[in-house]
Amino acid sequence: METRQITGVYGEVSGLPAPVTAHVSEEQHPEIRMYTVTAEWSQSNLVRGSRLHYTQRWTLIADINDHKSITTVLPTGPCVPVSGELLSAVSPVRGVRAVVRDAGGLQFLEIWDHHGLQKCLNLTGLNKHGRVYGDAQFGCLSWSRCETKLLYVAEMTKNTSTETNDEEYVLGKDRSVYCDDWGEALTNKSVPVVCVANLQSVTISVLQGVPPDVSPGQALWAPGSQSVFFIGWYHEPFRLGLRFCSNRRSALFKLDLDGRCECLSGDNQSVSCPRLSPDGSTLIYLQGQVFGPHNQCQCLQQLDLMSRETSTLLDVVNRPQTGEFAGVYEALASDCWSADSQRVVFSSACRNWRDLFMVDRRSKKVSSLSDSLSDVFKVYGSWKLLTVQKDLIVVSCSSPNTPPTLRVGFLPSAGEIVTWKTLQQPVTTFDFHWTVLDVKPAPAEDNTQYSGLDFGAVLVKPPRSLSKAKTPLVVFIHGGPHSQFPAEWNCTAAGLAKLGFAVLMVNYRGSTGFGQDSILSLIGHIGSQDVKDVQRAVLTALQSDTALDPKRLAVFGGSHGGFLSCHLVGQYPDFYRACAARNPVINAATLLGTSDIVDWRYTSVGLPYSYDQIPTAEALAAMLEKSPITHAAQIKAPVLLMLGGRDRRVSPHQGLELYKVLKSRASPVRLLWFPEDGHSLSRVDTQADCFLNTMLWLHQHL
Repeated sequence: METRQITGVYGEVSGLPAPVTAHVSEEQHPEIRMYTVTAEWSQSNLVRGSRLHYTQRWTLIADINDHKSITTVLPTGPCVPVSGELLSAVSPVRGVRAVVRDAGGLQFLEIWDHHGLQKCLNLTGLNKHGRVYGDAQFGCLSWSRCETKLLYVAEMTKNTSTETNDEEYVLGKDRSVYCDDWGEALTNKSVPVVCVANLQSVTISVLQGVPPDVSPGQALWAPGSQSVFFIGWYHEPFRLGLRFCSNRRSALFKLDLDGRCECLSGDNQSVSCPRLSPDGSTLIYLQGQVFGPHNQCQCLQQLDLMSRETSTLLDVVNRPQTGEFAGVYEALASDCWSADSQRVVFSSACRNWRDLFMVDRRSKKVSSLSDSLSDVFKVYGSWKLLTVQKDLIVVSCSSPNTPPTLRVGFLPSAGEIVTWKTLQQPVTTFDFHWTVLDVKPAPAEDNTQYSGLDFGAVLVKPPRSLSKAKTPLVVFIHGGPHSQFPAEWNCTAAGLAKLGFAVLMVNYRGSTGFGQDSILSLIGHIGSQDVKDVQRAVLTALQSDTALDPKRLAVFGGSHGGFLSCHLVGQYPDFYRACAARNPVINAATLLGTSDIVDWRYTSVGLPYSYDQIPTAEALAAMLEKSPITHAAQIKAPVLLMLGGRDRRVSPHQGLELYKVLKSRASPVRLLWFPEDGHSLSRVDTQADCFLNTMLWLHQHL
């Protein structure tokens, strides 16, 4: 296997575009009804070492008497590159487009209409606030109903604070005072403020009245545009990492433009994703527990804005029955309401799949909107909602052998199913074979507190070869641990399969999509239950498919997946022949003081957490006992480590700790260091480097 071949394969599978957002507009004419679907796509480019974005537009023509019947899809125009856009939003009535753009180190707010650029505000030059937030945790860009104001969130500047003495700052007394931020992928995001751009007066104002112990984000206009709703995360006594953590104490607030603020949700809860119904009567949001599992099944709450009564629309699902809805585990799309304000559409993990669901507020009945096929005949293993507007649903569908596909369909009437129409097929599909495995733990591996749980895996196999040789198997383990490998397009798994490896992606107990009981079952049992589950899944795959080679097995994963990979080669030293780990947890005891999610370090080993926690010998011993470092002396398989120098979640010194242990024992080990990358190792050049080195490592040692 040559470097050129590997690079070529990775360029092919990683360069396939995926839709990330979509917008729907509607026009009515005497004989027809027209819908315009605009989708923004993301595409990695290895030559430039960056992710490119572009938009594409489709015109759909529906029968005027049956607007849910699409008669014609006009040919799409060319792809239009998008450059420097941090945020964008289309106004609800006139279809005017607002853009926050990064250009030359400055940030601008641009307003575009049918005649071109209408207004441009230099946000940096106005100096009312710091950098605008474009992340998924805090970021937002919301039009007022009157379309004269825009709402967004930015970092506070010193001159918007009432607590800092200007003279003391200038003289240097406070210049070096430490200010904590929100951790991994949110570095330098510390004190967000809610900002309003008035397009009539061309002014920017920072809203006052947000409680001082709260960091606001995910803001949107309330009906009447005289107040705003926002999610506020409590940041005292200090901030904990927010990314991939739905368990942070937060609340839903309403803030009037004159500075009066009130809390609309309960205390000691975690809330997110406020979404206002089209008729302005109801606000829905997700709600979960504080602390405990870093990601968990959440309930969907609905707040009646007239009566101020809150009720549960969808509750936590503790243990779903086979084939039934398994709960809400993912963020809501920005536009998720039906036009009549009675139904909510969302995507969520469901066992080894990601499915598309609709809940009716009147009956609280949940129904699946994806193709109603049995598991064996499903074309797509993942349905991701991009938007639903004018009752037209826009989704991105994919599977392990089918890259993201853009599809549309109208919300069905009662008793009907969605008639889906594909707008954009992927450039290519692949002749990989994939299947979903259901796995049951052995009786000795059952969790007595949460007995009877099962789990699953997705097996992807390369195209059939004329060779009679058996296929090497790479066990691909997701991080989290409370996340999921749905049966969706994954360019790493596709690259492995195209290069001749079978890939087993394991959703061990504790993964999302199997109910809250499954998530809770892992607490206190990391390093044992999850390790045994992965091993059980591998044995199940080998028993069910004799074409897999039991003598050529490798493990591969990142974060908690790296933790499990290193555990497996330590606990089963004669079973696996190679290991590749990205930013793995190696010693939970030494990680305690360096991670941005110190609470999870206690929770994962079954210990309670409070902000004033001081480590004890017993706690550190429990963390060490569950760590891969305790099995390092037994490791025989060659280990490849890939570390991000700016990782705030799992310090790169974790991987270095294992590297030194293995080097001291003359065990085969190789370490790749990416000084500018963080926990996800998400830079385009980093991902290409990791793939190349992983493939060469596997080829050398399998």
